Amino acid sequence: MHSLATSTLAWGGFCLFILIMLAIDLGVFNRKPHEISYKNAAVWSVVWIMLALIFAGLLFGPLGSELFGPAKSQKALEFLTGYLIELSLSVDNLFVFLLLFSYFKVPPKYQHRVLYWGVLGALVMRVTMILAGTELINRFHWIIYIFGAFLIYTGIKMLGSGDTEVDPENNPIVRLVTRHVPIVRHYERRKFFTVVDGKRVGTLLLLVLIVVEVTDLVFAVDSIPAIFGVTTDRFIVYTSNVFAILGLRTFYFLLAGVVERFHYLKVGLGIVLGFIGVKMLLPLLVKLLAAALHAMGFDSVASAVRGADHIPTGIALGVVAIVLLTSVLASLIWPKKPEKDDKG
Repeated sequence: MHSLATSTLAWGGFCLFILIMLAIDLGVFNRKPHEISYKNAAVWSVVWIMLALIFAGLLFGPLGSELFGPAKSQKALEFLTGYLIELSLSVDNLFVFLLLFSYFKVPPKYQHRVLYWGVLGALVMRVTMILAGTELINRFHWIIYIFGAFLIYTGIKMLGSGDTEVDPENNPIVRLVTRHVPIVRHYERRKFFTVVDGKRVGTLLLLVLIVVEVTDLVFAVDSIPAIFGVTTDRFIVYTSNVFAILGLRTFYFLLAGVVERFHYLKVGLGIVLGFIGVKMLLPLLVKLLAAALHAMGFDSVASAVRGADHIPTGIALGVVAIVLLTSVLASLIWPKKPEKDDKG
């Protein structure tokens, strides 16, 4: 168990590193509004992936030794598994962001600004949800079984759902915001607020930002319980979430034009959520099965069953990676047929 001082230093150092990277992003490379090029997006996507892999390497090495001692390899695998799950679930956000930006006709040069501030809000919301979630699990361990059942339900629902639909005009959040906050229905360059008739009002860019924040919150309801199926260590849960969210911004500009091609990704995500849900419920299912076998007099079988009450993190990482890779390859091998226009 790592000491409080070491844990505090790790949290502080990680948060400081993220703030520095965000400051470099907005203050140096994106200080002026401009449309993000594919080259720029590709470079930053590689940067964030490499930073996540370097962080995993540190967990396998000196950082992991300081924080987790002999359990460092296990924690590093948990980080990689959580990062892969969170990153893949975040990709599903891209299509929604694409629809939102298209609906509100957000100029390309302002989209990065919306996603940047959206990420900052997401970091705050997620750390709050992670702290609350881990505290609940530590106090009431049975809650993890509820999370597991919820993930199975979400996975089944995702498998049966069609294309994502977005109707911002009828969105209750949009209605609530526009009812209580004066919003002008136009853009004032990159500003979130402007002054009309001497009164401070929000611009359309502010409304888009709020919708993006709420959208991320909705997705977090699925993604955070998913990573609890891998680990309940707050540091691992938060760091994997942060790297996935930060990479999401650049992935948007890199994949926005081709994200529709990965039409089987939703199937893969549904399977992954179902698998993680089963992983969370497995201890309870095994316990019930062992109790039933014991009651029927099969004590030796019951003892053997009790030893299979968990799925090793390494195996979980392999299953998640194979399912996601298969869904991407299937999307490329069997592309989605273009919809035919109804004529006459």
